Amino acid sequence: MEYTVQKLAQMAGVSSRTLRYYDEIGILKPARINSSGYRIYGQAEVDRLQQILFYRELDVSLESIKDIVTAPSFNGVQALREHREKLLDKREQLETLISNVEKTIVLTEGRINMKDKEKFEGFKQKLVDDNEAKYGKEIREKYGNETVNKSNQKVKGMSQEQYDEVTKLAAEVIETLHAAFKTGDPAGELAQKTAELHRQWLCFYWDSYSKEAHAGLAQMYVDDPRFTAYYDEKQPGAAEFLRDAVHIYTGFNK
Repeated sequence: MEYTVQKLAQMAGVSSRTLRYYDEIGILKPARINSSGYRIYGQAEVDRLQQILFYRELDVSLESIKDIVTAPSFNGVQALREHREKLLDKREQLETLISNVEKTIVLTEGRINMKDKEKFEGFKQKLVDDNEAKYGKEIREKYGNETVNKSNQKVKGMSQEQYDEVTKLAAEVIETLHAAFKTGDPAGELAQKTAELHRQWLCFYWDSYSKEAHAGLAQMYVDDPRFTAYYDEKQPGAAEFLRDAVHIYTGFNK
């Protein structure tokens, strides 16, 4: 069966403008253009749109989705299995949050006692799931499943105080980085303070710290456009500056 832009958009629950944009960026081309100039989509395009929407539901960027679905090695069936696993993880997270909210309602009404640790379980799980969705593939390829799994367990085992501290520390890293960037000296006092704060932040997530891994991660901030976009959001060039500061801090600046 074939669909026009309007019919496919209506069926998929997206706007016609979205489908036209997907065509423009090359992530979802129509099967053909008919004699009237309308985009026509077939079964293959419907299946690809489903894959794209699955990835979008998991907060994967369009740039990354394009790389995934247009790769020669892309396997639709395997991708669906991976979607299923990630959606099951997301469902578990949502169920934890729902349970958390329900307990908090009852707690507020004075009917039960709720441990402080329980109040933050859903948020910690969301942090793990968000990181997996955005960077999981690359991080697992670089550091291995065992290392990443240990890191995830460490996050989920954080106390409320640790969770608050690491959140505060993350903001401090960015604030100090921006101040250091203005000096233009990655070897300077502020830049090296940034690298030290970054090390402290990492230690909340990593099972063990090594200078080599720290330097490698800093390089990934430059090599991976998603990481670069995060650090460069308010200060273009900040990712490279942080990389240079960390490489000096760890002794890998040769």
